[in-house]
Amino acid sequence: MNTPAHPRSPATPPPIVVIVDDEAAIREALDSLFRSIGLRTLSFASPAELLQAAVPDGPGCLILDVRLPGISGLDLQDQLARHGIALPIVFMTGHGDIPMSVRAMKAGAVDFLPKPFRDQDMLDAVAAAIERDTQRRAEASALDEVRARYATLTPREREVMAHVASGLMNKQVAGLIGLSEITVKIHRGNVMRKMGVRTLADLVRQAQALGVATG
Repeated sequence: MNTPAHPRSPATPPPIVVIVDDEAAIREALDSLFRSIGLRTLSFASPAELLQAAVPDGPGCLILDVRLPGISGLDLQDQLARHGIALPIVFMTGHGDIPMSVRAMKAGAVDFLPKPFRDQDMLDAVAAAIERDTQRRAEASALDEVRARYATLTPREREVMAHVASGLMNKQVAGLIGLSEITVKIHRGNVMRKMGVRTLADLVRQAQALGVATG
């Protein structure tokens, strides 16, 4: 199975693979491998170097050796998570065992490759990791847009949205918040327009994503 190049517009930089391994030969081999399919790379010999560096924002993944100078790759995984750094991780190790791989996967690693690994296995793991990161970024961007739309609602419109998204009819909402049914209908129409949705189902999904439904 060949790993396809990642399609992108001319203005979009290719995904980036961040490599952390204390063996220079491994770093150089991986750097060459990833660049051969059009990916950008950054290489570091230790977690400390990575944590001090400015990694460009954009889709990508992290390749970590489990055993590294200073802190282990598994501990670095925990540290990155605490700092909100969400790059998917592919672990590699020459000393791996089942408990280590289970811990890594439970913490969100994409794969755990024992050395020596086939180039294609690494490329497949990286492709999966980049796809996961791309999807995560798309979902985060969509949620940011929903939040921006929600910020344009008046307090009353937010109240109506929460009740409607919880399954209440206009008449029920009117009785609950002390408005006429026609006024609730107007507010509901404004909410739908401002939130950019046409169906109640879409509005419910947005409310759930925002955590604003009352039921």
